[in-house]
Amino acid sequence: MTTTLRPAQPLQHHGDGTRSRAYEVRVNSRAVGALELATRSAAEPRTGVIRNLWIDEPDRRRGRGTVAALAAEEVLRSWRCTGVAVSVPADATPALCMATALGYRETGRVMLKKLAAEPPALPEGSAGRPMTQAEFDAWLELAVVEYAPRLVAPGMSAEEGLAASRAEHARMLPAGRDTPGTALLVVRTAQDAIAGSVWVGQRDLPGLGSVPYVYDVRVVPEHRGRGHGRSLMLLAERAALAGGGRHLGLYVVEGNTPARRLYASLGYRDTTVNAVKELI
Repeated sequence: MTTTLRPAQPLQHHGDGTRSRAYEVRVNSRAVGALELATRSAAEPRTGVIRNLWIDEPDRRRGRGTVAALAAEEVLRSWRCTGVAVSVPADATPALCMATALGYRETGRVMLKKLAAEPPALPEGSAGRPMTQAEFDAWLELAVVEYAPRLVAPGMSAEEGLAASRAEHARMLPAGRDTPGTALLVVRTAQDAIAGSVWVGQRDLPGLGSVPYVYDVRVVPEHRGRGHGRSLMLLAERAALAGGGRHLGLYVVEGNTPARRLYASLGYRDTTVNAVKELI
């Protein structure tokens, strides 16, 4: 029997410059599952995404999912994608094993915390406040430069990655530091020095909808190792609660063990594993 993909809708072109299409997974003429293909963002048109791959229970453990994923990669190649990304629930062991067997490389994990009702107190000697415009301008340029390498897909130049990063930040912060649903904050030391910054926005997470999300947290190099990362995360919790949030999410890059330990100590748990694969 042959496992194939059959389009379940016309190709969708979205206002943000991305495209997507839903497919049925079929064995001969029988539907046994579904998936969706998309391009990740207008800033990353050459990175495809496989979403919501599902095989019905009676047809699992027969290689249907593996063949469907390989067929999906072929479709993305026809879209001129040079890379593909997947997000797998952290507790979906069979799916994680399949991704590894197909050559996907973990890039990081989404972590989530259910917030207490009362805002946490900051450690003694720490205080937080919103960024000034001058602080935002300096932060934004550094954030654009540091995020750019993560957007460089195979076949892209460093300059294209930088342009993609600038476009992505402009999309997410259309009104700068005054963008609705956004908090851009700094933590100060007892000596009134700026020790670090945090950016809290909104992101859709499976099963929860739009939740507060830490997009960027950084400690000034000369102030590292003094607990300011914890202070920044507590400040992010306060901002999330002030906006009516009950959860706070974040992304930690694979290999950043100190950050993972900090987040785990604060009560965050893994929800999703992100992985990528080069399409050749």
